Amino acid sequence: MKNIYLICAFLVIPLTVYAQVGNVKGHVMAGNAPAAFASIGLVGSSTGTTADENGYFELGQVQAGQHKLHVSAIGFRAQELEITVRAGEVSTVKVTLQPQDARLREVVVSGTMRETYLLESPVPVEIYTPKYFQKNPTPAIFEALEIVNGVQPQINCNVCGTGDIHINGMEGAYTMVLIDGMPIVSALSTVYGLSGIPNSLIERVEVVKGPASTLYGSEAVAGLINIITKSPATAPRLSADLFYTSHRELNADLGYSKRWNRVSTMLSTNYFRFADRRDMNQDNFTDIPLQHRFSIFNKWSLNRPQNRVANLAARYYYEDRFGGEMPWQPVHRGGDQVYGESVYTSRYEVLGSYQLPIPENLLLSFSYNDHQQNAAYGETVYRGHQRVGFGQLVWDRDLGVKQKLLLGGNYRYTWYDDNTPATQRGEDDENQPDRSSLPGAFAQHEFKASDKFTLLSGLRYDFHSEHGGIFSPRLSMRWAPNGDNIFRLGMGNGYRVVNLFTEDHAALTGAREVVIRNELKPEQSYNANLNYQRYIPIGSGFLNLEGSVFYTYFTNKIIADFLTNNTQIIYDNLSGHAISKGIALNTELAFTFPLRLYAGVTLMDVYQVKDTGEGQKERIPQLHAPRFSGTFTASYQLRQLGLTLDYTGSVKGPMYLPVQENDFRPEKSPWFSLQNLQATKTMGEGLEVYGGVKNLFNFMPQHPLMRPFDPFDKQVEVDNPYGYSFDTEYNYAPMQGRRFFLGIRYTLPQ
Repeated sequence: MKNIYLICAFLVIPLTVYAQVGNVKGHVMAGNAPAAFASIGLVGSSTGTTADENGYFELGQVQAGQHKLHVSAIGFRAQELEITVRAGEVSTVKVTLQPQDARLREVVVSGTMRETYLLESPVPVEIYTPKYFQKNPTPAIFEALEIVNGVQPQINCNVCGTGDIHINGMEGAYTMVLIDGMPIVSALSTVYGLSGIPNSLIERVEVVKGPASTLYGSEAVAGLINIITKSPATAPRLSADLFYTSHRELNADLGYSKRWNRVSTMLSTNYFRFADRRDMNQDNFTDIPLQHRFSIFNKWSLNRPQNRVANLAARYYYEDRFGGEMPWQPVHRGGDQVYGESVYTSRYEVLGSYQLPIPENLLLSFSYNDHQQNAAYGETVYRGHQRVGFGQLVWDRDLGVKQKLLLGGNYRYTWYDDNTPATQRGEDDENQPDRSSLPGAFAQHEFKASDKFTLLSGLRYDFHSEHGGIFSPRLSMRWAPNGDNIFRLGMGNGYRVVNLFTEDHAALTGAREVVIRNELKPEQSYNANLNYQRYIPIGSGFLNLEGSVFYTYFTNKIIADFLTNNTQIIYDNLSGHAISKGIALNTELAFTFPLRLYAGVTLMDVYQVKDTGEGQKERIPQLHAPRFSGTFTASYQLRQLGLTLDYTGSVKGPMYLPVQENDFRPEKSPWFSLQNLQATKTMGEGLEVYGGVKNLFNFMPQHPLMRPFDPFDKQVEVDNPYGYSFDTEYNYAPMQGRRFFLGIRYTLPQ
C-alpha cells in the first residue's frame, strides 16, 4: 500500500506543477512590418526566446502570475509590458516596436570637452554626419552648412567671394571653428580658411549655438563649429568622391588609410577647379570668382595600452582665386586699367593630442598654423602673414559615481604682419608685427544627481597681453522627467578679444593712421538659452522635436570708424549695446517605410542700440541677419531599385543690406529660396552614382555691384548726382544660377 501512495504522489506532483504554469504566444511588429528575429525575455529570469522571420514567438512553461515582458529588435526602441499568465492557459500578446532615435547613443565632445552621449549632455549639441551633407554635395564644408538651421554661410564680397559663418545672426568673427577641438580657423584665415576643409576627412560636425567661451576662450561668442575628423583606425581603406557640374566645376576628394599593429594613418586630398568666366547679368564682372585650390590632410594614430590617445595631423592648403572684369588677365594684377581681385593663399597646419602615460587622465593638445596671403584688390596690394600657436592640458577625473571634474589650462600666441600702416609704429613708420599672448585656465564641475537631473558649472580666466584679465562663468542644467522629454537651460558669459590687424586693412590707401581712441575692452556677452527636446512615437515611425529660445546681450562691441576722418581709422567700444534674440525649432520625422524628413526654422531679431547723446538712443539693425530662415531635407529610398531621392533647400526672409546714401537698391533683400534635387543609385558594394540639379528655380540677386562700369571711381564726378561709388558688398545670395551635376562615389572598407 505504501508503494502505491508513492507512485500516486509522483504522478500527481507533475500535474500540480503543470497546473501552475501557462504559455505565452505573441507577434512582434516593427512599425508596419514583422520584427524578424526580435528578442523576447521575461525580466528578472533566464526565460527567453527569439521570434521567427515573421515575428511570431512562444514562451512555454511560464509560472502563473504577473510578469514583465522585454522585447527588443535592432534599430527599434526596446519595449517592456506587463502580462498576466494564467495556469494552464495560453496568453496572447501583440507588440509594436517604434523606430529608435538614431541619435540615442551618439557621442559628442563639444559641449563639455569630454565624451558624452548626445541625449545625456547638459549642453545642447547638434550633430551632422557626411551622409547628411551628401544630400547636397559641395566642394567644401563652407557651402555644406547652408542646410543647417540657424547657421548661415554668408558671402561678403560679390567679386572675390569672401565669406564667413554666421550663427543666430552674429557675424563670422563671433563663430569659432575647430578641427578636432583645436582652434584652427580664426582671424586672418576666417575669410578663406573654411573653403579648404574637404568633406572627405569629416567624421561628423558638432554645432553649439550660444557662447562657449568658458571652455574654448575668445571667438566662441555666438557659438562654435567643431569638425571631428575620421580616425585612421576606422576610416575606409579607400574612398573617392568626384563630381562635375554644368558650370564646369570639378571637385575630387580622395582618401586612403592604412593600419599596422601599432600605427594607423589616413591621407585625404581635395582638388577643386572652376575656370569658367560667367557673366549672366551682363555687368562685365564675373558672377562668381574663379577658383583653383588643393588641400592635403594626413593624420596618424598610435595604438597605445589602455586605449590612450596619441594623434598627430597636418594639413596644407593652397588656393588661387580671382574675380573681376571679364577681360582681366594676370598682367593687370595690381593695376588700375582692368579691375580684378586676385588672391593667393598658402596655409599649413599641425595639430595633435597625447594622453600622458600616468594613472590620471591628462590630455595634452596642441596646434600651430601658418597663413600667408597675397592679394590685389584693384590697385591695392595686400600681403598678410599670420602664425598662431596653441597648447592645452586638460585633467579629467570622476569624483565618485555622480560627480566629474574637468580642469585645464592653455596658452595661445598670435603673430601678425602685413604691408599696411596697421603694423607700422613710431615716427619713422617702422614695420613692427603685432604679437599677442593669451594664457587661460578653466574649471568645470558636473553633478549628476540622478538619471533625470544634471548640473554643469564652469569658470574660466584668461589674461590677454593687451586687455588684461577676463572672467567667463557658465551654468547649464539638464532635466529629463522621462526618456521622451529633455529640458536644458544654459546661462553664461562670453567674450571676444579683437585682433585689429586683419584683412580689413586691405582697404587702406597707405595714408591712414590707426587711432585707438580709448583703452579697448574685450567684447562681452551675456547669454541664456532654454532648450526642449521631445520624442514622439507614432504608429509608423517617430517624430523628434527640438526647440530653443535664445537671448544674448553684448557690451563693449568694438567698431572701426572710417568716416570721421579720411586719414584715420578710429577704433573704440560701442557706446551702447547689441542684442541677439530669437527662437529656433528643429524637427525630424522618420517612418518605418523609407522616408525621412528634416526641417528647421529660426526666428530672430539682431540689432545694436547706440547712445547718441542727451539720452537719445538709435537702433541699428544687424546686416545680413534675416528675421526668418529655414532649412529642409527630404529623403526617400526606392529599395528595390537601389535608388535614393534627396530634396534639400533653404529659405531666407528679408535682411538688411549695406547700401549707400540715396541708394536706388532696396535696403532689404527679398524673400528667396535655394532648392536642390538629387538622385543616388547604388551600383554595387561601396559604389554609388549620383546626379541632380542645384538652385532648382534659378534664383540670382539683382544689382550686386554699384557702378560696375567705373570700378576705380575715375568718373564719380560725371553724371553721378547722388555721389555713388563702386561697391561689392551688396550681397544676400550666391551669384550662381541653376546648374546640373553628376558624380561618382566609392568606398572600400578596411
